[in-house]
This record gives sequence, structure tokens and C-alpha cells, in this order.
Amino acid sequence: MAVLNDTFQSALGHNFSDGISRTAYRIVASLSAWNDSRLTRNALGRLSDRELDDIGLSRGDIMDIH
Repeated sequence: MAVLNDTFQSALGHNFSDGISRTAYRIVASLSAWNDSRLTRNALGRLSDRELDDIGLSRGDIMDIH
């Protein structure tokens, strides 16, 4: 297995595997940010109009939260 791994890294270089790692990190970070926004919008959507007004938001502002 070490030979295969060394051969793979030699053929493609460390930059290739670093690029894959950075891309995977960006995908996970983007999905995490999207999920956080989704959870926030869902929680705000459960609030009453009065509660939203108390925090300075209207129902129309909820979908603009990123």
C-alpha cells in the first residue's frame, strides 16, 4: 500500500492532493454554512410577527439571511 501511495503522490505531486484537501474543506465549509443559515431561517420562521419586530426583523427579511 505504501508503494501505491508513494507512486500516486509522485505521479500527481503533492499539490494535487493538497488541492483535493482544500476543495473538500471548502465543500464541507459551504455545506456547514448553508445548514446554519437554514436552521436560523427555520427558527426565525417559527417566531411571531411581534417577536420578529422585537429583534428588528420582518417576515420578509427572513429569506435574506445568509
